[in-house]
Amino acid sequence: MKLAAIDIGSNAARLLISEASPKPSGEMDFTKVNLVRVPLRLGIDVFSHGAISDKRADSLVNTIKAYKLLLDVYEVKYLKTAATSAMRDASNGKQILERVKSETGMDIRLITGQEEASFIYENHIAENLDKTKGYLYIDVGGGSTELTFFSGNRLVFKESFNIGTIRLLQHQVQESHWQQMKDFLKQQLRAYGPVVAIGSGGNINKIFSMSKKKEGKPLTLEQLKDYYKEFSNFTVEERIHVYNLREDRADVIVPALQIYVNVMRWMEIGEIFVPKIGLADGLVRSLYSEISKLSAT
Repeated sequence: MKLAAIDIGSNAARLLISEASPKPSGEMDFTKVNLVRVPLRLGIDVFSHGAISDKRADSLVNTIKAYKLLLDVYEVKYLKTAATSAMRDASNGKQILERVKSETGMDIRLITGQEEASFIYENHIAENLDKTKGYLYIDVGGGSTELTFFSGNRLVFKESFNIGTIRLLQHQVQESHWQQMKDFLKQQLRAYGPVVAIGSGGNINKIFSMSKKKEGKPLTLEQLKDYYKEFSNFTVEERIHVYNLREDRADVIVPALQIYVNVMRWMEIGEIFVPKIGLADGLVRSLYSEISKLSAT
């Protein structure tokens, strides 16, 4: 069964096409068929001017048209969509989504930060790890950071904060925003013992790839600090050439590291696992659950 998800983020729009098939154990396996990413950077407009420009709106519409063609080529019957922080904050966000529907027939759903955190949790990575520890999902996007805490086989909390890489680049994050996130975590996690971080987002995936770590092995807080210091010593142009990064990755990777490092440092978390999961993966899993429930009725 082919399933797909479209994630319209503050930094990029992603189309994930997956094949869902059962393992011998009966558990579902989700195999990536294709992943397409277009760096629309909607957050640059929104976090500076409060609205999405006509030029970026045109690019979004054209991107969705291209995605629709790919969905047809792959013969995908089931699709789940989501637009996140930039579209939530844009004064013309709903109008643009209406235009997308009018011109493409695609209904992109605007989700809340809480819903975003819930979809990321759908990946259930923590369920396969040590039950004696608590696991903090840290998903860093262009417009927001979603924090979800899982302990003893249960979801303890999920929360979204308007601290993201594009917002940081646009100087839209104040000290009070950092303090709010820190205070929340301190309050929520004070009763729990050792906590391990689970990171998602394109930037932490890139760092993991650059680290040459084996799949399933964690990055340490000290490694993230070292990468942060190293990248900070170069301009965006230099990062592109020295580390072979795309331009839209070279500028946001430093603020992303800042977020991961701060959260881990505040909570005295020494390690972060990077299982290559994100909102689109959670959307696909959520879609499968919905289809399964409908089939069972």
